[in-house]
Amino acid sequence: QVRLVESGGGTVQPGESLRLSCVVSPSIFSFNVMGWYRQAPGKQRELVASITNSLNTDYADSVKGRFTMSRDNAKKTMYLQMNNLKLEDTAVYYCRGDRAFGTINWGQGTQVTVSS
Repeated sequence: QVRLVESGGGTVQPGESLRLSCVVSPSIFSFNVMGWYRQAPGKQRELVASITNSLNTDYADSVKGRFTMSRDNAKKTMYLQMNNLKLEDTAVYYCRGDRAFGTINWGQGTQVTVSS
């Protein structure tokens, strides 16, 4: 069964860091592309970062230079390192995997709150 489970969310102050994790089963190679998305209250879900099996990454302009996406294939885990967090980064963060034939799998989400 395909599962994506996020963790690592929490409440931090502006300028602090968090690292999100997404554990993938059965295999991270089940997916062609993996991504982190976020949804703030009253807003649409948006792409934050993505990574392909060839390790090509792409980032939203709003997080470039602050967020880094990576993956550890052996641990079946995808990461999102978030530095210099801002108030506007507050959202529920979701892990997403895109498989062949348009199949998409989502995790349950993890809350990130940046508050002074």
